[in-house]
Amino acid sequence: MSAAELSIVDEVEAAINAGDPAKRLETMKRVTDLFLSSAGSLNSEQIDLFDNVLERLIKTIEIRAIADVSARISLAEVSAQLAPVSQGPPSVVRHLARHDEISVAGPVLTESARLSPEDLIEVAETKGEQHLLAIAGRWWLKEVVTDALLARRYPSVSRRIVGNPGARVSAAGFAIIVAQAESDPELAVDTGVRVDLPAELRRQLLRSATEAVRSRLLSRAPPDIFEEIRASIAVVAADVNREMSKVRDLTAAKRIVALLDANGELNEAKLFSFARQREYEETVAALARLSQSTIEVVRPLMQSLRDDGVLVPCKAAGLSWETVSAILDSRFSTGSLGPHEWLSVPNTAGTDARPCSRTNNDLALAVLVASETAVNALLFQVGGFTYPPKYPPSISAGLPSPPTTRPFISSATASRSLGSRTNADL
Repeated sequence: MSAAELSIVDEVEAAINAGDPAKRLETMKRVTDLFLSSAGSLNSEQIDLFDNVLERLIKTIEIRAIADVSARISLAEVSAQLAPVSQGPPSVVRHLARHDEISVAGPVLTESARLSPEDLIEVAETKGEQHLLAIAGRWWLKEVVTDALLARRYPSVSRRIVGNPGARVSAAGFAIIVAQAESDPELAVDTGVRVDLPAELRRQLLRSATEAVRSRLLSRAPPDIFEEIRASIAVVAADVNREMSKVRDLTAAKRIVALLDANGELNEAKLFSFARQREYEETVAALARLSQSTIEVVRPLMQSLRDDGVLVPCKAAGLSWETVSAILDSRFSTGSLGPHEWLSVPNTAGTDARPCSRTNNDLALAVLVASETAVNALLFQVGGFTYPPKYPPSISAGLPSPPTTRPFISSATASRSLGSRTNADL
C-alpha cells in the first residue's frame, strides 16, 4: 500500500474515531472528490480501497442521517456524483441503492452501471414505489428486471416502463400491463403503440379499449405497425358485429334492477357501476327503469353504432356526463369504434386507411333506420326534449352540425345526410 493510500485510510480512521459528525461529512466529501478525480486511472485494487473506506464512512453517517437533514443531503450528493461513473465503488453503490431515502437511492438506481440485474431485482422486490420508479427509468432494462417491477403492479411503474424504449418487456410482463390498461386510457394508448407488444395481447387490449382509445391509438401508430393495428381493429369490429347479433337474455337483469328499485337502491351511482364494469344486461335494464322507458325501447339504442340515440334516455334520466360516457363505452363487451371517431383518425400510413366508404355509409344508415322507431317512441314518451341532445365540445367537434331542434329523426333525412358525403369528404 502506497503512502497516499495509507494517508487516506488513516484520515478515515481518524474521522470515524473522533466521533465528530461534521468531520465525518467533510472526510466523506474529500475522499469522494479524490476518487472522482482519478477514477479513470485507478486499478481494481485501488478501487477496492476507496470502496472500503467510503462504505465505512457512509455507514457511520447514515445513522445520523435519520435525524440530520444535512447528512441526508450529503449522502444524496455522493450518490449523484457516483451514479454516472462506470467504475464506481461497487459496494458503496449497492449500499446507496438499498437506502430507504429515495433522494439517496434514486441517482444510482436510475443511472449506475455498477448495479447488476440481481441488485435491481432485490430492490424491486423489497423497496417502495419511488425506488421502483427510479429503476424503471434506467436507459436499459432486461426482461427479468421489468418482470420483477411489474409483479408489484404499481400503475405508475407500468406507465414508466411502457414509455421507456430501452425497457425490454416479456409476454408475461405485457399481460400485466394490458390488464391494468383496461382502466387506464393513457397506459392503453402507450402500450398499444409499442412495437414489441405481442399481436395477441394487442388484440386483447383493443377488445377492452374504449372508442376514444382506439382512435388515439390508430392516430399514434408507428408506420411499421400501423397495418397490424388497423387489422386488429378490423378483427375486433367483426367481434362487435357478432356481439350485436347475439340474443341476450335480460330476464335476470330485470329481476336484479326491479329488486334494487323496490329497495330504493337504484340510482345513478348504481347505473354507473354497472356501466363501468361492462355489465351490459344490467346497464340496459337500469337505464330503462331510470329513464321511465322500457327495455324494448332502450335495447335497440344500445345496439346502434351511433351514440346520439343512447343520449336520449340518458338525458331523460338526468344523468351526468361521466355516467353517460361510461354507458356509451359499455354498449358491447368488446367495445366499438364509432363512425365519428374513424373520421378523426389522421392518415399516417401514406394512404387513406380510414374505413369510411360508401359501403360503410350504407351500413350506418341501415343501423340508423333500424333504431329510428325506437328513438321516436322514446322521444314521444319523455316529451319536451331537444333532439339531438347537446354533446360536450370534444364530441361535437367530430360530428356534423344537426338542426338545433328536431323532435323526431327521419330515415329519409338520414339517408340524404349520409348519401351526400363522399369518400373525399371523409
